[in-house]
Amino acid sequence: MVTENEMTPNPSPAEPATPATSETPAPQSARATERATPTERPDTVFGWVLRAVKGMFIGTGAILPGVSGGALAAVFGIYERMIGFLANPKKDFVKNTLWFIPVVIGALFGMFVLAFPLDYFLLHNKVQVVFFFIGAIAGTFPALLGEAGKRGRKTWHWALMLAVAAAMLVFLIWARNNLDVNLPLNFGTWVLAGGIFALGMIVPGLSPSNFLLYFNMYQPMTDGIKRVDLSILVPVGIGAVLCVIAFAKLMSLLLERAYAPVFHFILGVVIASTAIILPWGTDYDGMGVPGYLTTGLLFAAGVTLGLWMGWLEKRYQKDDE
Repeated sequence: MVTENEMTPNPSPAEPATPATSETPAPQSARATERATPTERPDTVFGWVLRAVKGMFIGTGAILPGVSGGALAAVFGIYERMIGFLANPKKDFVKNTLWFIPVVIGALFGMFVLAFPLDYFLLHNKVQVVFFFIGAIAGTFPALLGEAGKRGRKTWHWALMLAVAAAMLVFLIWARNNLDVNLPLNFGTWVLAGGIFALGMIVPGLSPSNFLLYFNMYQPMTDGIKRVDLSILVPVGIGAVLCVIAFAKLMSLLLERAYAPVFHFILGVVIASTAIILPWGTDYDGMGVPGYLTTGLLFAAGVTLGLWMGWLEKRYQKDDE
């Protein structure tokens, strides 16, 4: 074996060799491992609140037609860690559970508490609500773009993103215009609904609300959520757990082996799923100047909120690790 002394010339008297001591810097791989150890800094109240706000958006978006909870999780920088935890819950179970508690609280708040005003405003002020969500997604898109390229990016990744966006948009338009299935509302179909709902978290861009609308199950499920109807919530929960068990590991492996292609695929789906919820045609009837002004202000507020959350995510990223 060739030693270090044989590979380098003997040091001159003016530059004596430094003996190894306990203060000698650790090798790069050791330092990288040390940085990766998830016990460096304690969590902060601000980080806790920030994750709760993200969870609120994810939970609200999960029940908003056309919006994907998984896409929002990716947009807000939670998706990769969520999939890793769901795929291997035994690894750092306590740490990850504590990290996700505010996310879950925020998501439940978004789904159960905000479902009431959301229904009202979607009925009376749909354009304003949707443009606020679109603005928030647009504001966080630069951070998602940076996340997608953090392990390298090639020209064909951009092409993949644009191709997926175009293909997904065509599919979503076709599905909206052609899918209309009436399923019986029973334990089995609610298990199916739960699986679809969870799949929307695991597969970014898949809007479970859209598919539940196509199956004419969306309104009964949102009503069940409002009433806390266990005959609906229990089978939905069972279906969600079964779906997570079946697909989370697969998505984790895909992220591990093809991070850049998977994330650029997600970017394309986010673009398409955002475009498909744009109000169109008669949605703008009767708005008037005040309505358009309010819509513009809410869109700007959404963009500002998204950019601010992206900035906070970058600033407090070490607190979340």
